[in-house]
Amino acid sequence: MEMKRTMIDRLLDQRGASAVEFAIVLPLLVIFVFGIIEFGIIFYDKAMVTNASREAARKGILFRDPRVSASEIQSVVDNYCGDKMITFGSSPSLTTTVPSGECVNHNDQLIVNVTFQYDFLLIPNFLGGALPNSITIGAVTEMRCE
Repeated sequence: MEMKRTMIDRLLDQRGASAVEFAIVLPLLVIFVFGIIEFGIIFYDKAMVTNASREAARKGILFRDPRVSASEIQSVVDNYCGDKMITFGSSPSLTTTVPSGECVNHNDQLIVNVTFQYDFLLIPNFLGGALPNSITIGAVTEMRCE
């Protein structure tokens, strides 16, 4: 009889152990899940910036008269990223530069540089400022004029 009583006492003593373990593990699990989501959004936005840079460079190198201007190249980037990027309500603040200038002659190089300032949503708040609040995502595309 004494043996049964001690086993029951042991079981009753450990009832709250799983709740304590869960309370210890939950913050780490939340940080891990939100980190996956946050970095997934960053990689998606990086792909969109890269694609926009390529689309703009492709439009800029096409042979036509008159040639595509730098402002038209910038509008291609803005139109491409306008509804495709994940920015949670705000419109993306893209910076598009064409350092080589527009195409003038056949075989000139056209360079399109696109940058985007990504503001983190949650991760720096969870980690107490261990990460910066924003990072710069960029893409450079270089193509030969037709």
